Amino acid sequence: MAFPTTTSETFTPEESRALAPYFTNTDRPVVVLTNLPETVKGALFARYSRSAKSVRRLFLDEFLGQIATGATAGNEQPHAGVGTERADKLYAKVLNEYGDDSVAQLGGAHIACEGVSNILTKVLEWGRLMAYLEQSTRYVPYTDRPGGQWKYHVPGELDGSPLRDTFIRTLDHAFATYARWIPAMEAHFRAKYPKSPEDSEGVYKSVIRAKALDTLRGLLPAATTSNVGLFGTGQAFEALLLRMFAHPLDEVRGCAQQMLVELRHVIPAFLTRIDQPTRGGRWIDYFADTRRAFDAAAAPFVGDVTPEPRDEVTLTDFDPDGELKVVAAALYSASALPDDQLLAIARQMSPVDRTAILNAYVGTRANRRHKPGRAFERTSYRFDVLADYGAFRDLQRHRLLTLEWQPLSAGHGFTEPAAIEEAGALADWRSVMTQSAELHDQMIAKGLRDAAPYAVVMAYRVRFYMDMNAREAMHVIELRTSPQGHPSYRRVCQLMHCAIAEDAGHHAIAGAMQFVDHSEVELERLQSERALEKKRAAKPQA
Repeated sequence: MAFPTTTSETFTPEESRALAPYFTNTDRPVVVLTNLPETVKGALFARYSRSAKSVRRLFLDEFLGQIATGATAGNEQPHAGVGTERADKLYAKVLNEYGDDSVAQLGGAHIACEGVSNILTKVLEWGRLMAYLEQSTRYVPYTDRPGGQWKYHVPGELDGSPLRDTFIRTLDHAFATYARWIPAMEAHFRAKYPKSPEDSEGVYKSVIRAKALDTLRGLLPAATTSNVGLFGTGQAFEALLLRMFAHPLDEVRGCAQQMLVELRHVIPAFLTRIDQPTRGGRWIDYFADTRRAFDAAAAPFVGDVTPEPRDEVTLTDFDPDGELKVVAAALYSASALPDDQLLAIARQMSPVDRTAILNAYVGTRANRRHKPGRAFERTSYRFDVLADYGAFRDLQRHRLLTLEWQPLSAGHGFTEPAAIEEAGALADWRSVMTQSAELHDQMIAKGLRDAAPYAVVMAYRVRFYMDMNAREAMHVIELRTSPQGHPSYRRVCQLMHCAIAEDAGHHAIAGAMQFVDHSEVELERLQSERALEKKRAAKPQA
């Protein structure tokens, strides 16, 4: 089944007329936002990540009434488009005649991709210079069945294959198991964690629901569909689309084609090179040909080698002198000395003095958003991680680092939350795990290697590395160990912090990460939901 060309959602004629000035279409799963203030687009995408609604339905329900009508009436376009023809000609001249790619950073677009698989979301979220918001498995239960079908993508690579029916049957079983256990898992957690008198019913219900969905998300396959909001410059979209057109999966290429069509409604000048045979065509061929050739070259060396056992997190590379190099880098802006001389000074300092310098450089941090300067970028850490696919989905969205992952498979085993057995779901959980692994292996045997990851549920582990400097490590580790985080990625980042201190011996750098939380949390969302309720109560009523 190719990437769908129509959305399952329908709008009345009145709704379609209301949507027309602000969306490039009302009947397709890929749609671009137009003629909206940047603040409105940002708020809409922020709300989108916590809602089961489509972006157009959400706009109708919650945002349309707040938009000033101005000159817009019926299908008439707002005045925001005035002057675009002249700008398009200028951009086309610079890009095509002078090749100044940086000009393509001056314009951008918001786009929503709906009903895309979790395999495709990772492709969409690859680039560093874009912003993403993705529908959450924590806040949105995947229990709806639009058109009688569970929310998952059937890859077009299975068309005409006898495995297509097996794929559908296996994923239907996984979704049915997931949906059936949500009420029982909520009941289990209500019994285990009775409501505190200080919490409202709304806070308690939200926390219990999040805990149940967090526990059960491992039953969802990578083919599960999601909604993704993206914002990027013309340059970023060009790079993304070139990679997507070179991708081996039918779904990815089909989505790229729809994105190109929709983006040309708003930033056409930035995308002229993509389908030019001598420009974008050559880029796409380069990406695709290089991937195939490298796979063939690497196979004799790694194809049949059995993976050695590794811990969940392994610090595979670091600089033993990294901490003193950070001290030297910190001194740089406070002196007139050359870099190598400052490094020599740092080497002569005592550990106590180096720690004092770093403490002064970091300053008094009131919260995790108070980050030290770029001196912390002077050293880096490379972590090899073996975590469940659910945790990978969250960690992969960090962009200011180098991250690469291996194909998702059933080969590294799966995780199993303790609550699964406690609630009596163990037999059903393992049934889904077994069927998922069998389907994956059958697809591999039939030569469907690229499409096989669609069959794998999120409890299975995937191997990936994260290579980041100490400044980015502070951001990632402090953010992802916060009490409201999912237990899987909290544990990964707690182990990273320990490795920086103990394995690398960078105790002062690890100490500067003062908002890393190593506590064990039972109800991850409780404190956060309490804080949100207080904010809502304190907000003046309109």
